[in-house]
Amino acid sequence: MCAICGCSDDSKTTVSSAEAGAASAAHDHAHWPGDDHAHPHGHGHDHDHDHDHDHGHGHGHGHDHTHGLDHSHGPGHSHGVEPDRDAARTVSLERAVMAKNDRAGERNRARFEARGILALNLVSSPGAGKTSLLERTLRDLRGELDISVIEGDQETLNDAERIRATGARAVQINTGAGCHLDAKMVSAGLAALAPAEGSIVMIENVGNLVCPALFDLGESARVVVLSVTEGEDKPLKYPNMFRSSQLMLLNKIDLLPHLRFDVAACLAYARRIHPGIAILQVSATSGEGMSGWYEWLRAQREAVRRGQGVWE
Repeated sequence: MCAICGCSDDSKTTVSSAEAGAASAAHDHAHWPGDDHAHPHGHGHDHDHDHDHDHGHGHGHGHDHTHGLDHSHGPGHSHGVEPDRDAARTVSLERAVMAKNDRAGERNRARFEARGILALNLVSSPGAGKTSLLERTLRDLRGELDISVIEGDQETLNDAERIRATGARAVQINTGAGCHLDAKMVSAGLAALAPAEGSIVMIENVGNLVCPALFDLGESARVVVLSVTEGEDKPLKYPNMFRSSQLMLLNKIDLLPHLRFDVAACLAYARRIHPGIAILQVSATSGEGMSGWYEWLRAQREAVRRGQGVWE
């Protein structure tokens, strides 16, 4: 179980591609084509094996030997786990989970940088229009930019099939009960996707404005998609997501004449949370504003190819 949000672990995670079918393993060290089994650890054998132990010190594994039993022998005599100790172990486990994910994210980032790949983590609440935005982008830029996609959902291959219908390569990651992608899942997806050098990889995260904000996937930048149908106060309600994103796409602006949505307030809220966030107003349906999004993609792709990184 994920110690951060309580969702299940990746034991039921599946990675599906049109070429390879489905595989149920999502390993930290999934080999990408061209890796030649070389891991970007900084030295030879720094493998991040997960033994599910909370190693607080040399040989102490932090196992709870109470087996969930709270033996009570009358007033003032209890062997239950003390609240402060239990809280400390929870914090320790959360840190271990995040540290492990961050190491896997750094490995992904090193591989992206070595190949000059622009990797974007697309996040939003369900129904904000991420997949429609990707479909429009892939069709409009077909033949100009090499873009492949990792789709993250709890179940179904629906979104990956929609992406493949545009002619783009796509891999579907189904997380089961998981409410977010993590770096290990993305590494497995990239092994199946095999993105080309100098290309763009779009990672469409599970629809959720909470947990995905905490997990570094190794992306070059995070793009949050906010729909005008959701309410202008979303940046205030979910500050971690907007604070950690470099670009906000305000989508479905073609619907503004039919809604009570304060655009100026929304933009002000987003900049209150993250003063440096870039904001573009777009409609994946009508195409309005999409040219600005495409120019942003071209500029970031070239920056990564020149080894300048994003947002320097």
